[in-house]
Amino acid sequence: MNHDQDEHLNDSSQQSGAGVGADAGEGNADETAALAERLAAVEAELAEVTEKWKRALAETENVRRIAARDRDDAGKYAITRFARDILSVADNLRRALDSMDKEARQTDAGLDALAGGVELTERELLATLARYGITPIAAEAEPFDPHVHEALFEVPDQSVPHGTVVHVLEPGYMIHDRPLRPARVGVSKGGPRPGTAPVGVEDGAPEPAGGGAGERLDEEF
Repeated sequence: MNHDQDEHLNDSSQQSGAGVGADAGEGNADETAALAERLAAVEAELAEVTEKWKRALAETENVRRIAARDRDDAGKYAITRFARDILSVADNLRRALDSMDKEARQTDAGLDALAGGVELTERELLATLARYGITPIAAEAEPFDPHVHEALFEVPDQSVPHGTVVHVLEPGYMIHDRPLRPARVGVSKGGPRPGTAPVGVEDGAPEPAGGGAGERLDEEF
């Protein structure tokens, strides 16, 4: 009798242990699944925060770059209005020199001394402007460039390429890499296109005046 009771107790204990083990296994699986979900949520949140941080960093860098560029521009171009006004002084000095007769300077010591003083003043003014990045624009005999030249009239001339600057009425100036004042010029018309020979050069026939590239430049101006 006692032996039968012991076996019954052992069977009950084993069944109870098996049930407890099964419950524990299910509990661990549920806990693992919950932890996996929490980890996935944390990783997704971390990825979102990281993306926002990268965007904020990029925007901050853009703002810093723009601010640095604006600061540099302010330093380089702050005197633009003043420089444009002072160019009239350089223009008047050059006009004064051009109005003095060279032969008269040779015979009149006083006039020559005055002209020398004006020349010295002009050189000093241009040197001062150059120290602040203000330099003359090349124009004479250069191809017309609408970015730095202002065409006031056209001159029929087949001896030079069409669109060549043949007269400079007023010199232009750059301030660093920007035009401060365009050069006011006269431009040739009717000559060959740059890099090509005039029509009829090989057989000696003259080029028709006002044709081809000349008409194109008329439309441009």
